[in-house]
Amino acid sequence: MSAQEAYELGLRYLKSGSYTKALEQLNRVRTYYRDDPYALKAELAIADVHFKKNEWDAARVAYDEFQRAHPRYRDLDFVVYRLGLTLYRKAPTVAARDQTWTRQAVDTWTRFGARFPESDWRDEVDADLGKARARLARKELIIARFYTRRAAWQSVVGRVEPLLRNYPDSPDKVEAMGLLGEAYAGLEQPDLARAAADRLRAEAPGSRALRRVEKALASPPKKP
Repeated sequence: MSAQEAYELGLRYLKSGSYTKALEQLNRVRTYYRDDPYALKAELAIADVHFKKNEWDAARVAYDEFQRAHPRYRDLDFVVYRLGLTLYRKAPTVAARDQTWTRQAVDTWTRFGARFPESDWRDEVDADLGKARARLARKELIIARFYTRRAAWQSVVGRVEPLLRNYPDSPDKVEAMGLLGEAYAGLEQPDLARAAADRLRAEAPGSRALRRVEKALASPPKKP
């Protein structure tokens, strides 16, 4: 076989779901045709095999090593997209759990559009980046709720202010603004609490979050 024929056989195995045969064949291409451009393609395809098998750690290492070794590869945008997706899928889907991998996915995809403005993967990255950022915002909101139940107002502010600053498009934005206003009222900072209420009246009139801030302003501050 030529390098191309050997590589294409490996791809056929991959597409048919014969992952063990695909890995064996692609590793042969990488080993026996080292100086051929198809050896580079095989190296990337090996990462794709691990991805298809949901072997997130192996795929992550393979994509990361590929981008480090070949920073000028013409399809590097695909490599970066897949690396971020591997990190995102490795992370727990429940926001309350450790989201270290989600943060790494966000770091990987941030500024993807500026780096690869013509990428065919830009829409996919934007959509998945939005989901990853929403998950991180939800994690902060869950912690802020915990502190709110304990009237630990300064800790609530410490969680919610960065949430609103870093994730302004979060689906949890309204609730976060409500918790912030309630915390300011608890800290006896009525001007800031009223500012939060005014913002809620403008952006979410009639919301439960607004009612909570108004109630907090009308009641004595709840002590920790």
